Amino acid sequence: MNLFEAILLGIIQGLSEFLPISSTGHLTIVGKLLNLVSESHPESWTSFIAVIQLGTMAAVLVYFAKDIFLIIKDFLKENLIHRKKFSEQTVNSRMGWLVIIGTIPVVIIGFAFKDIIESALTKNLYVIAFSLIGLAIILAIGEKVANFKKDLKDISVLDSFLIGIAQTFALIPGSSRSGTTITGGLFLGLKRDVAARFSFLLSIPAVLASGIFELYHSLKYLTADMGLNLVVATIVSGISGYIAIDFLLKYLKKHSTFLFVYYRIAAGIFILILLLTNIIKP
Repeated sequence: MNLFEAILLGIIQGLSEFLPISSTGHLTIVGKLLNLVSESHPESWTSFIAVIQLGTMAAVLVYFAKDIFLIIKDFLKENLIHRKKFSEQTVNSRMGWLVIIGTIPVVIIGFAFKDIIESALTKNLYVIAFSLIGLAIILAIGEKVANFKKDLKDISVLDSFLIGIAQTFALIPGSSRSGTTITGGLFLGLKRDVAARFSFLLSIPAVLASGIFELYHSLKYLTADMGLNLVVATIVSGISGYIAIDFLLKYLKKHSTFLFVYYRIAAGIFILILLLTNIIKP
């Protein structure tokens, strides 16, 4: 891997992690097209991706730093120091509960199906292609049936749990964490930008936990000659990730998600063409 490829992968990781288009799908296809995924030692590629995800983790923490601080402060104050009923708590304090409740499904499913999630099948490009197309169709349906009435303050415990269940489908490569949670939010009546904001807040515990877990298990596969590329790709992924978050939140205030629906379908078809013409292997 050269420096240009490291920068390219950093950009792809940052943009595709937060836009509803699937980071796993894009990194896998680009990695295979550039012959960066070794058939004999795929753990090196997995380790590289695990490290550069730190950049996108930093991006979401920096972007929502104020929100995170206020949520933690009010949550601790209203649940430990001056206890209040849930219905009497501030939006920030309730948001802490909603994030916790919404995270439960992905934790349970993640541990229960850990072996399947980490199997070779879930890295299969056919799975990724059909997942890209499948969620695009579901997202389009969500756009058609949504009433776009709910703000953050209107999200209920049931809403957060159901969006948390939607987040579990992000464990299928090609689906996209932001894609599944935004779709779930639309079906429940959230405004588009509100669905995206809650999606990002909900992703923080899961992304941090999985990122640290993956990094821990990847350290033994990292080598000194990967150092510069890792640092550059991680920094670039953080910058592009921050830009992606800001863009999506502003874009969805005025536009629908159909841009991403069309893109996902086109990307899925493109991958299928590459597979069927034997340009790349599954």
